[in-house]
Amino acid sequence: MPQAELLRAAHSARLAGLPRAESAALRTVRGLRAHRGRQNGHRLAELVEVLHDLLYVAGRLAAGDPDPALVGVLRRAYQPDGTLEVYGVCREPVISATGYAGVVTHLVAADGRQLSFGDVKPGGPDRARDCARAVTEMGAVAVNHAVLARGGLRITGTTVSPDGRLGAGKGVRATPLTGIDWSTGALAGLFARPLAEVVTAQLATDDPEDPARAGTALVGGDLMVVGAVGDQVLARELAPATDGGAERAPVPDGPVIRLVPVDSHPMLAHVANLRRLASRPGLRIRVVGRLDPDRASTLRPLAVGPVPGAAATLRLPTDWHGRADLGYDEIQGGHLPPRDPDPTTGPMLAVGADAIAESPLWRVRRLVELAVSGGRRAVAEAARGDGTGLAGPLRRAGFTTAAAVAAALAAESDRRGRDAFGRLTDPDPDRYAWAWLAVTAHLAAAERELIRSSWTAPPVG
Repeated sequence: MPQAELLRAAHSARLAGLPRAESAALRTVRGLRAHRGRQNGHRLAELVEVLHDLLYVAGRLAAGDPDPALVGVLRRAYQPDGTLEVYGVCREPVISATGYAGVVTHLVAADGRQLSFGDVKPGGPDRARDCARAVTEMGAVAVNHAVLARGGLRITGTTVSPDGRLGAGKGVRATPLTGIDWSTGALAGLFARPLAEVVTAQLATDDPEDPARAGTALVGGDLMVVGAVGDQVLARELAPATDGGAERAPVPDGPVIRLVPVDSHPMLAHVANLRRLASRPGLRIRVVGRLDPDRASTLRPLAVGPVPGAAATLRLPTDWHGRADLGYDEIQGGHLPPRDPDPTTGPMLAVGADAIAESPLWRVRRLVELAVSGGRRAVAEAARGDGTGLAGPLRRAGFTTAAAVAAALAAESDRRGRDAFGRLTDPDPDRYAWAWLAVTAHLAAAERELIRSSWTAPPVG
Protein backbone atom coordinates (compact mmCIF):
# COMPACT_ATOMS: atom_id res chain seq x y z
CA MET A 1 0.00 0.00 0.00
CA PRO A 2 1.58 3.36 -1.00
CA GLN A 3 0.58 5.11 2.24
CA ALA A 4 2.17 2.41 4.38
CA GLU A 5 5.36 2.58 2.32
CA LEU A 6 5.44 6.35 2.68
CA LEU A 7 5.01 6.09 6.45
CA ARG A 8 7.87 3.60 6.61
CA ALA A 9 9.97 5.99 4.51
CA ALA A 10 9.11 8.85 6.89
CA HIS A 11 10.19 6.71 9.87
CA SER A 12 13.45 5.80 8.11
CA ALA A 13 14.09 9.48 7.33
CA ARG A 14 13.57 10.36 11.00
CA LEU A 15 16.05 7.71 12.10
CA ALA A 16 18.54 8.97 9.52
CA GLY A 17 18.20 12.57 10.72
CA LEU A 18 16.54 13.88 7.52
CA PRO A 19 13.68 16.08 8.78
CA ARG A 20 12.83 17.63 5.40
CA ALA A 21 12.37 14.22 3.79
CA GLU A 22 10.35 13.03 6.79
CA SER A 23 8.07 16.08 6.61
CA ALA A 24 7.60 15.72 2.86
CA ALA A 25 6.63 12.04 3.22
CA LEU A 26 4.12 12.79 5.99
CA ARG A 27 2.60 15.69 4.03
CA THR A 28 2.27 13.40 1.02
CA VAL A 29 0.38 10.83 3.12
CA ARG A 30 -1.98 13.55 4.39
CA GLY A 31 -2.48 14.77 0.84
CA LEU A 32 -3.27 11.28 -0.43
CA ARG A 33 -5.81 10.74 2.33
CA ALA A 34 -7.43 14.11 1.65
CA HIS A 35 -7.58 13.36 -2.07
CA ARG A 36 -9.05 9.89 -1.67
CA GLY A 37 -11.48 11.11 0.97
CA ARG A 38 -12.45 14.09 -1.21
CA GLN A 39 -12.09 16.41 1.73
CA ASN A 40 -13.40 19.94 1.42
CA GLY A 41 -10.76 22.45 0.50
CA HIS A 42 -8.31 19.86 -0.83
CA ARG A 43 -6.66 20.69 -4.15
CA LEU A 44 -4.88 18.15 -6.31
CA ALA A 45 -2.32 20.87 -7.13
CA GLU A 46 -1.27 20.87 -3.45
CA LEU A 47 -0.64 17.12 -3.56
CA VAL A 48 1.44 17.66 -6.70
CA GLU A 49 3.57 20.22 -4.85
CA VAL A 50 4.28 18.03 -1.82
CA LEU A 51 4.99 14.96 -3.95
CA HIS A 52 7.39 17.01 -6.05
CA ASP A 53 9.25 18.11 -2.92
CA LEU A 54 9.43 14.52 -1.66
CA LEU A 55 10.80 13.07 -4.90
CA TYR A 56 13.16 16.00 -5.44
CA VAL A 57 14.68 15.76 -1.96
CA ALA A 58 14.87 11.96 -2.03
CA GLY A 59 16.43 11.91 -5.49
CA ARG A 60 19.11 14.47 -4.70
CA LEU A 61 19.96 12.87 -1.36
CA ALA A 62 20.26 9.47 -3.04
CA ALA A 63 22.65 11.03 -5.56
CA GLY A 64 24.89 12.25 -2.71
CA ASP A 65 24.09 15.96 -2.99
CA PRO A 66 25.69 17.70 0.05
CA ASP A 67 23.32 20.72 0.06
CA PRO A 68 22.31 21.27 3.74
CA ALA A 69 18.90 22.56 2.63
CA LEU A 70 18.05 19.01 1.53
CA VAL A 71 18.54 17.78 5.08
CA GLY A 72 16.40 20.53 6.60
CA VAL A 73 16.08 21.39 10.25
CA LEU A 74 14.27 19.37 12.89
CA ARG A 75 12.63 22.43 14.35
CA ARG A 76 12.90 26.10 13.53
CA ALA A 77 14.18 27.17 16.91
CA TYR A 78 13.26 30.51 18.44
CA GLN A 79 16.23 32.82 18.93
CA PRO A 80 16.62 35.64 21.49
CA ASP A 81 15.96 39.05 19.95
CA GLY A 82 16.53 41.50 22.78
CA THR A 83 14.09 44.40 22.98
CA LEU A 84 11.54 44.91 20.22
CA GLU A 85 9.00 47.59 19.42
CA VAL A 86 6.19 46.13 17.34
CA TYR A 87 3.07 47.69 15.86
CA GLY A 88 -0.12 45.92 14.86
CA VAL A 89 -1.21 45.66 11.24
CA CYS A 90 -4.26 43.37 11.34
CA ARG A 91 -5.78 40.13 12.63
CA GLU A 92 -6.21 37.01 10.52
CA PRO A 93 -8.63 34.22 11.50
CA VAL A 94 -7.25 30.74 10.96
CA ILE A 95 -9.30 27.64 10.11
CA SER A 96 -7.02 24.75 9.23
CA ALA A 97 -7.96 21.59 7.36
CA THR A 98 -5.95 19.65 9.96
CA GLY A 99 -8.29 20.60 12.82
CA TYR A 100 -6.63 23.75 14.17
CA ALA A 101 -8.19 27.19 14.48
CA GLY A 102 -7.57 30.56 16.10
CA VAL A 103 -6.18 33.95 15.27
CA VAL A 104 -2.85 35.40 14.13
CA THR A 105 -2.04 39.07 14.65
CA HIS A 106 0.37 40.47 12.10
CA LEU A 107 2.94 42.99 13.30
CA VAL A 108 5.72 45.15 11.93
CA ALA A 109 8.80 45.85 14.03
CA ALA A 110 10.36 49.30 14.22
CA ASP A 111 13.17 48.03 11.97
CA GLY A 112 10.65 46.98 9.29
CA ARG A 113 10.59 43.22 9.89
CA GLN A 114 7.24 41.46 9.53
CA LEU A 115 6.37 39.44 12.64
CA SER A 116 3.32 37.65 13.98
CA PHE A 117 1.82 36.49 17.26
CA GLY A 118 -0.74 33.72 17.17
CA ASP A 119 -3.20 31.74 19.22
CA VAL A 120 -3.88 28.64 17.11
CA LYS A 121 -4.97 25.45 18.85
CA PRO A 122 -7.10 22.38 18.10
CA GLY A 123 -10.59 23.57 17.26
CA GLY A 124 -13.02 24.49 14.52
CA PRO A 125 -14.58 27.59 12.97
CA ASP A 126 -16.20 28.58 16.29
CA ARG A 127 -12.78 29.00 17.86
CA ALA A 128 -11.55 31.15 14.96
CA ARG A 129 -14.58 33.42 15.36
CA ASP A 130 -14.37 33.60 19.15
CA CYS A 131 -10.68 34.51 19.04
CA ALA A 132 -11.51 37.91 17.53
CA ARG A 133 -11.03 39.49 20.95
CA ALA A 134 -9.21 36.64 22.62
CA VAL A 135 -6.60 37.21 25.30
CA THR A 136 -3.39 35.21 24.94
CA GLU A 137 -0.52 34.97 27.40
CA MET A 138 2.80 36.38 26.21
CA GLY A 139 5.06 35.54 29.10
CA ALA A 140 3.76 37.52 32.07
CA VAL A 141 1.56 39.73 29.86
CA ALA A 142 -2.02 39.13 28.74
CA VAL A 143 -2.33 40.23 25.11
CA ASN A 144 -5.71 41.06 23.61
CA HIS A 145 -5.49 40.43 19.86
CA ALA A 146 -8.06 43.10 19.00
CA VAL A 147 -6.06 45.70 20.94
CA LEU A 148 -2.66 44.52 19.66
CA ALA A 149 -3.80 44.64 16.01
CA ARG A 150 -4.41 48.38 16.36
CA GLY A 151 -1.78 49.17 18.95
CA GLY A 152 1.77 48.23 19.79
CA LEU A 153 4.09 46.66 22.34
CA ARG A 154 7.61 47.18 23.62
CA ILE A 155 8.80 43.66 24.35
CA THR A 156 11.88 42.59 26.31
CA GLY A 157 13.28 39.10 26.61
CA THR A 158 11.50 38.04 23.47
CA THR A 159 12.38 35.24 21.11
CA VAL A 160 11.63 35.09 17.37
CA SER A 161 11.46 32.11 15.03
CA PRO A 162 13.08 32.24 11.58
CA ASP A 163 9.64 32.73 9.99
CA GLY A 164 8.88 35.73 12.22
CA ARG A 165 6.71 34.25 14.98
CA LEU A 166 7.07 35.83 18.41
CA GLY A 167 7.71 33.52 21.34
CA ALA A 168 5.70 33.59 24.56
CA GLY A 169 8.20 32.27 27.09
CA LYS A 170 8.16 33.01 30.80
CA GLY A 171 10.92 35.58 30.48
CA VAL A 172 8.96 37.85 28.11
CA ARG A 173 7.92 41.27 29.42
CA ALA A 174 5.87 43.77 27.46
CA THR A 175 4.47 47.27 27.87
CA PRO A 176 1.79 48.76 25.61
CA LEU A 177 2.58 51.40 23.00
CA THR A 178 0.26 53.79 21.24
CA GLY A 179 -0.66 52.42 17.84
CA ILE A 180 0.39 54.19 14.68
CA ASP A 181 -1.45 54.80 11.44
CA TRP A 182 -0.66 52.72 8.36
CA SER A 183 0.74 55.83 6.69
CA THR A 184 3.33 56.62 9.37
CA GLY A 185 6.39 55.01 10.90
CA ALA A 186 7.34 51.44 10.19
CA LEU A 187 3.89 50.55 8.82
CA ALA A 188 4.29 53.02 5.96
CA GLY A 189 6.91 50.70 4.48
CA LEU A 190 4.13 48.31 3.46
CA PHE A 191 2.95 50.90 0.91
CA ALA A 192 6.27 52.39 -0.15
CA ARG A 193 6.73 50.51 -3.44
CA PRO A 194 4.50 49.75 -6.45
CA LEU A 195 2.80 46.37 -6.29
CA ALA A 196 4.53 45.09 -9.44
CA GLU A 197 7.92 45.72 -7.84
CA VAL A 198 6.94 44.02 -4.57
CA VAL A 199 5.43 40.99 -6.34
CA THR A 200 8.49 40.56 -8.55
CA ALA A 201 10.74 40.56 -5.48
CA GLN A 202 8.54 38.06 -3.64
CA LEU A 203 8.31 35.62 -6.53
CA ALA A 204 12.07 35.75 -6.98
CA THR A 205 12.71 34.83 -3.33
CA ASP A 206 12.67 31.20 -2.22
CA ASP A 207 13.33 29.63 1.14
CA PRO A 208 15.37 26.53 0.26
CA GLU A 209 14.30 24.82 3.47
CA ASP A 210 10.60 25.59 2.93
CA PRO A 211 9.67 26.30 -0.71
CA ALA A 212 5.99 26.72 0.20
CA ARG A 213 6.76 29.99 1.99
CA ALA A 214 7.39 31.90 -1.27
CA GLY A 215 4.94 34.75 -1.63
CA THR A 216 3.60 34.65 1.95
CA ALA A 217 4.84 38.07 3.17
CA LEU A 218 2.31 40.87 3.58
CA VAL A 219 2.00 43.44 0.80
CA GLY A 220 0.17 46.74 0.77
CA GLY A 221 -1.21 49.02 -1.89
CA ASP A 222 -3.71 51.78 -2.69
CA LEU A 223 -6.43 50.62 -5.08
CA MET A 224 -9.59 51.86 -6.77
CA VAL A 225 -12.54 49.48 -6.97
CA VAL A 226 -13.87 49.07 -10.52
CA GLY A 227 -16.37 46.22 -10.16
CA ALA A 228 -16.80 42.58 -9.25
CA VAL A 229 -16.97 39.09 -10.71
CA GLY A 230 -18.65 36.66 -8.33
CA ASP A 231 -16.91 36.93 -4.95
CA GLN A 232 -13.93 38.71 -6.50
CA VAL A 233 -13.48 42.46 -6.31
CA LEU A 234 -11.82 44.01 -9.36
CA ALA A 235 -9.54 46.95 -8.71
CA ARG A 236 -6.78 49.06 -10.22
CA GLU A 237 -3.68 50.34 -8.45
CA LEU A 238 -3.61 54.08 -7.83
CA ALA A 239 -0.80 56.23 -9.17
CA PRO A 240 1.61 57.73 -6.60
CA ALA A 241 0.41 60.81 -4.76
CA THR A 242 1.35 64.24 -6.09
CA ASP A 243 1.53 67.66 -4.49
CA GLY A 244 -1.48 68.87 -6.46
CA GLY A 245 -3.97 67.41 -4.01
CA ALA A 246 -6.21 66.02 -6.76
CA GLU A 247 -7.95 62.66 -6.40
CA ARG A 248 -5.48 59.96 -7.36
CA ALA A 249 -6.28 58.13 -10.59
CA PRO A 250 -5.37 54.54 -11.45
CA VAL A 251 -2.03 53.73 -13.06
CA PRO A 252 -2.75 54.18 -16.81
CA ASP A 253 -1.34 50.84 -18.00
CA GLY A 254 -1.74 48.89 -14.78
CA PRO A 255 -3.42 45.47 -14.64
CA VAL A 256 -6.84 44.67 -13.27
CA ILE A 257 -6.20 43.28 -9.79
CA ARG A 258 -8.48 40.62 -8.35
CA LEU A 259 -9.20 40.64 -4.62
CA VAL A 260 -10.39 37.19 -3.53
CA PRO A 261 -11.49 36.07 -0.05
CA VAL A 262 -8.80 34.65 2.20
CA ASP A 263 -11.41 32.26 3.62
CA SER A 264 -14.97 31.85 2.37
CA HIS A 265 -16.28 30.19 5.53
CA PRO A 266 -19.71 31.69 6.35
CA MET A 267 -18.73 32.22 9.97
CA LEU A 268 -16.15 34.78 8.86
CA ALA A 269 -16.77 38.20 7.31
CA HIS A 270 -14.40 38.05 4.32
CA VAL A 271 -16.99 37.42 1.59
CA ALA A 272 -19.59 39.88 2.92
CA ASN A 273 -17.00 42.63 3.28
CA LEU A 274 -15.67 42.19 -0.25
CA ARG A 275 -19.20 42.33 -1.63
CA ARG A 276 -19.78 45.55 0.27
CA LEU A 277 -16.62 47.09 -1.17
CA ALA A 278 -17.54 45.96 -4.68
CA SER A 279 -20.84 47.83 -4.44
CA ARG A 280 -19.01 51.18 -4.72
CA PRO A 281 -17.12 51.45 -8.03
CA GLY A 282 -14.67 54.32 -7.73
CA LEU A 283 -14.03 53.66 -4.02
CA ARG A 284 -10.40 54.20 -3.01
CA ILE A 285 -9.10 51.68 -0.47
CA ARG A 286 -5.77 50.94 1.15
CA VAL A 287 -5.28 47.17 1.22
CA VAL A 288 -3.00 44.85 3.19
CA GLY A 289 -2.92 41.23 2.12
CA ARG A 290 -0.94 38.46 0.50
CA LEU A 291 -0.06 37.68 -3.05
CA ASP A 292 -1.85 34.64 -4.45
CA PRO A 293 1.14 32.82 -5.99
CA ASP A 294 -1.08 30.55 -8.12
CA ARG A 295 -3.27 33.13 -9.87
CA ALA A 296 -2.58 36.07 -12.15
CA SER A 297 -2.66 39.58 -10.60
CA THR A 298 -4.54 38.35 -7.51
CA LEU A 299 -4.37 39.45 -3.89
CA ARG A 300 -5.98 37.92 -0.83
CA PRO A 301 -6.75 40.97 1.37
CA LEU A 302 -6.61 40.74 5.15
CA ALA A 303 -7.49 44.33 6.01
CA VAL A 304 -8.51 47.60 4.37
CA GLY A 305 -8.41 51.24 5.34
CA PRO A 306 -8.98 54.70 3.89
CA VAL A 307 -6.56 56.17 1.35
CA PRO A 308 -4.95 59.30 2.84
CA GLY A 309 -6.21 62.48 1.15
CA ALA A 310 -8.89 60.73 -0.91
CA ALA A 311 -12.50 61.90 -0.85
CA ALA A 312 -14.15 58.72 -2.16
CA THR A 313 -12.72 56.43 0.49
CA LEU A 314 -13.73 54.55 3.64
CA ARG A 315 -15.13 56.32 6.69
CA LEU A 316 -14.37 53.93 9.50
CA PRO A 317 -15.27 54.35 13.19
CA THR A 318 -12.70 56.14 15.33
CA ASP A 319 -12.13 53.11 17.55
CA TRP A 320 -11.11 51.07 14.48
CA HIS A 321 -8.01 53.27 14.18
CA GLY A 322 -8.15 53.54 10.41
CA ARG A 323 -8.37 49.86 9.48
CA ALA A 324 -10.92 47.07 9.16
CA ASP A 325 -9.92 43.43 9.61
CA LEU A 326 -11.87 41.75 6.82
CA GLY A 327 -12.23 38.46 8.67
CA TYR A 328 -13.75 40.02 11.80
CA ASP A 329 -14.93 43.62 11.36
CA GLU A 330 -18.15 44.09 9.38
CA ILE A 331 -18.11 47.00 6.95
CA GLN A 332 -21.50 48.72 6.84
CA GLY A 333 -23.10 51.07 4.34
CA GLY A 334 -22.33 54.01 6.61
CA HIS A 335 -18.61 53.25 6.33
CA LEU A 336 -18.72 53.89 2.57
CA PRO A 337 -18.87 57.26 0.81
CA PRO A 338 -22.14 58.36 -0.83
CA ARG A 339 -22.82 56.94 -4.24
CA ASP A 340 -21.68 59.22 -7.01
CA PRO A 341 -24.69 59.98 -9.26
CA ASP A 342 -22.31 60.81 -12.10
CA PRO A 343 -19.41 58.37 -11.73
CA THR A 344 -16.18 59.27 -13.45
CA THR A 345 -14.55 55.87 -13.21
CA GLY A 346 -15.29 55.06 -16.83
CA PRO A 347 -16.80 51.89 -18.31
CA MET A 348 -16.30 48.57 -16.63
CA LEU A 349 -13.21 46.83 -17.95
CA ALA A 350 -13.66 43.56 -19.78
CA VAL A 351 -11.85 40.97 -17.72
CA GLY A 352 -11.35 37.53 -19.19
CA ALA A 353 -9.55 34.49 -17.88
CA ASP A 354 -6.23 35.08 -16.21
CA ALA A 355 -2.86 34.47 -17.81
CA ILE A 356 -2.56 30.96 -16.42
CA ALA A 357 -6.00 29.86 -17.63
CA GLU A 358 -5.46 31.41 -21.08
CA SER A 359 -2.13 29.70 -21.72
CA PRO A 360 -1.87 26.15 -23.10
CA LEU A 361 0.06 25.18 -19.97
CA TRP A 362 -3.20 23.74 -18.67
CA ARG A 363 -2.41 20.72 -20.85
CA VAL A 364 0.82 20.18 -18.94
CA ARG A 365 -0.93 20.72 -15.62
CA ARG A 366 -3.53 18.11 -16.55
CA LEU A 367 -0.82 15.59 -17.44
CA VAL A 368 1.10 16.23 -14.19
CA GLU A 369 -2.03 15.87 -12.04
CA LEU A 370 -3.16 12.79 -13.95
CA ALA A 371 0.16 11.14 -13.10
CA VAL A 372 -0.61 11.70 -9.40
CA SER A 373 -4.28 10.75 -9.41
CA GLY A 374 -4.23 8.00 -12.03
CA GLY A 375 -0.67 6.71 -12.19
CA ARG A 376 1.71 5.83 -14.98
CA ARG A 377 -0.70 3.85 -17.12
CA ALA A 378 -3.25 6.69 -17.07
CA VAL A 379 -0.60 9.08 -18.41
CA ALA A 380 0.33 6.65 -21.17
CA GLU A 381 -3.30 6.18 -22.21
CA ALA A 382 -3.97 9.93 -22.17
CA ALA A 383 -0.87 10.62 -24.27
CA ARG A 384 -1.90 8.01 -26.82
CA GLY A 385 -5.38 9.50 -26.96
CA ASP A 386 -4.11 13.06 -27.46
CA GLY A 387 -1.66 12.18 -30.23
CA THR A 388 -0.10 15.49 -31.28
CA GLY A 389 -2.68 17.45 -29.29
CA LEU A 390 -0.30 17.83 -26.34
CA ALA A 391 2.90 19.21 -27.83
CA GLY A 392 1.47 21.04 -30.85
CA PRO A 393 -0.43 23.84 -29.05
CA LEU A 394 2.48 24.32 -26.65
CA ARG A 395 5.01 24.76 -29.45
CA ARG A 396 2.74 27.13 -31.38
CA ALA A 397 2.39 29.30 -28.24
CA GLY A 398 6.17 29.38 -27.75
CA PHE A 399 6.32 26.91 -24.85
CA THR A 400 8.85 24.69 -26.59
CA THR A 401 10.55 23.45 -23.42
CA ALA A 402 7.19 22.59 -21.87
CA ALA A 403 6.34 20.64 -25.00
CA ALA A 404 9.65 18.75 -24.86
CA VAL A 405 9.45 17.74 -21.18
CA ALA A 406 5.76 16.81 -21.45
CA ALA A 407 6.48 14.65 -24.49
CA ALA A 408 9.36 13.02 -22.61
CA LEU A 409 7.05 12.19 -19.69
CA ALA A 410 4.46 10.73 -22.04
CA ALA A 411 7.09 8.61 -23.79
CA GLU A 412 8.60 7.41 -20.51
CA SER A 413 5.18 6.49 -19.11
CA ASP A 414 4.72 4.05 -22.00
CA ARG A 415 8.25 2.69 -22.05
CA ARG A 416 8.68 -1.03 -21.37
CA GLY A 417 11.93 -2.94 -21.71
CA ARG A 418 12.51 -6.54 -22.73
CA ASP A 419 14.76 -9.17 -21.25
CA ALA A 420 17.17 -11.46 -23.12
CA PHE A 421 14.24 -13.69 -24.15
CA GLY A 422 12.15 -10.81 -25.52
CA ARG A 423 9.73 -10.75 -22.60
CA LEU A 424 8.39 -7.43 -21.30
CA THR A 425 10.01 -6.29 -18.06
CA ASP A 426 8.82 -3.89 -15.40
CA PRO A 427 9.40 -0.25 -16.34
CA ASP A 428 12.14 1.75 -14.64
CA PRO A 429 10.46 3.81 -11.87
CA ASP A 430 13.45 6.13 -11.43
CA ARG A 431 13.45 7.33 -15.03
CA TYR A 432 9.71 7.96 -14.86
CA ALA A 433 10.04 9.85 -11.55
CA TRP A 434 12.78 12.10 -12.94
CA ALA A 435 10.72 12.75 -16.08
CA TRP A 436 7.74 13.76 -13.91
CA LEU A 437 9.97 15.97 -11.76
CA ALA A 438 11.31 17.73 -14.85
CA VAL A 439 7.78 18.53 -16.02
CA THR A 440 6.57 19.77 -12.62
CA ALA A 441 9.67 21.93 -12.07
CA HIS A 442 9.36 23.56 -15.49
CA LEU A 443 5.61 24.03 -15.07
CA ALA A 444 6.05 25.78 -11.73
CA ALA A 445 8.70 28.11 -13.16
CA ALA A 446 6.65 28.92 -16.26
CA GLU A 447 3.49 29.62 -14.27
CA ARG A 448 5.42 31.80 -11.82
CA GLU A 449 6.79 33.88 -14.70
CA LEU A 450 3.31 34.28 -16.18
CA ILE A 451 2.02 35.45 -12.80
CA ARG A 452 4.88 37.93 -12.45
CA SER A 453 4.22 39.36 -15.90
CA SER A 454 0.49 39.67 -15.15
CA TRP A 455 1.26 42.44 -12.65
CA THR A 456 2.91 44.57 -15.32
CA ALA A 457 0.66 43.75 -18.29
CA PRO A 458 -1.99 46.30 -19.41
CA PRO A 459 -5.63 45.45 -18.62
CA VAL A 460 -7.80 43.56 -21.07
CA GLY A 461 -10.24 45.73 -23.05
